Amino acid sequence: MYKNRLLGFTLIELLVVIAIIGILSAVVLASLNTARSKGQDAAIQSDASAVATQAEIFYGNTSNTYGTAQATCAATTGTMWADSVITKALVAAVTASGGSGTDAQKLANTAKIICDSSTTQYSFAIKLVAPASAYWCVDSAGTSKQVTAAMPSPQLVCP
Repeated sequence: MYKNRLLGFTLIELLVVIAIIGILSAVVLASLNTARSKGQDAAIQSDASAVATQAEIFYGNTSNTYGTAQATCAATTGTMWADSVITKALVAAVTASGGSGTDAQKLANTAKIICDSSTTQYSFAIKLVAPASAYWCVDSAGTSKQVTAAMPSPQLVCP
């Protein structure tokens, strides 16, 4: 008389399983979002390291100078910021930080990047993705660290 009841699942059982799957997928997606943010921050730090390395090459190739002093990241002739490798790495870092627009617009976005240089020193800070209030700061003294606020421009050393 009750043989057919054992062949399937009840509606309640199906709803419980679907709810459990939904909760598990939400947890996994939250974890992936955190991993994505960490990956973007790692890309920013890697690009910043590339800028520091290229800046030292630029310094050695230009008679021990970083070029003309400049308090922006604009690729102005005669400054280290005009070096094509430095410009590409800075643009890549700002892109990883969430910047948009043309390359010139990305380098002019002071909410994402701040640069300063003199003939003998330089510094720049790029906004990190997580935590949202932090920046990755690099300077000519070899400092490369996370700072909690953007450095006031102009400033030739990381705070």
